[in-house]
Amino acid sequence: MRVNLISEWSSTALPVDGAIPLSLTIRPACGLPGEYVCPTDSTTLLRMLSQRTDLPSSVLRRFQGDLFATSRARLLAVELNDQVLTEIGYFVD
Repeated sequence: MRVNLISEWSSTALPVDGAIPLSLTIRPACGLPGEYVCPTDSTTLLRMLSQRTDLPSSVLRRFQGDLFATSRARLLAVELNDQVLTEIGYFVD
C-alpha cells in the first residue's frame, strides 16, 4: 500500500541518545480515509524505512536531514507492505 508519512517532533518528550521523539502520521497516498498517528523516534523510523522499503539512499538521507532540520518532515507515496503497516499498528482491511 502506498502511504504518505508525515513526522512531527513530539513536543512532550526530549531527545534521547540523539533520537528525536516523533509523532508519525500515516495516510493512504490515494486520498482514501484512514489516517493513523503513532509515536516513534527518528532512529526507529529511519531504521524501518531503510530495512523495510526500497527507497533509494539519497531519499533516505534527504528525509533524515529534514527530520533534524525542521519540526515536520514528509515522505510521499512510500510503498509499505501490509505486514509492516500491521506491525506499526495501522489496520489494513
